[in-house]
Amino acid sequence: MMQIQVNVPPNLPDAIQCSPEQFAREAKMAMAVKLFEMKRLSSGMAAALADMERVAFLAELHRYHVAMIDLDTDELESDTNNA
Repeated sequence: MMQIQVNVPPNLPDAIQCSPEQFAREAKMAMAVKLFEMKRLSSGMAAALADMERVAFLAELHRYHVAMIDLDTDELESDTNNA
């Protein structure tokens, strides 16, 4: 498995009122959510990055104000017509 090392000021977890472990989990989740939002990762791949089940990942997206399904008007119309 690949690892990414990020230098974080030692007082940063305290500044946002969490433990270093909680900060690491939150940072990983934020990265997974953003890559999903940018359509760079599928929900399954983003969930794997965040070390969680896909359904749990999708259920957490609202905390980041990210839509679970993001279809433009044409895609939505096409889906509706094909239903």
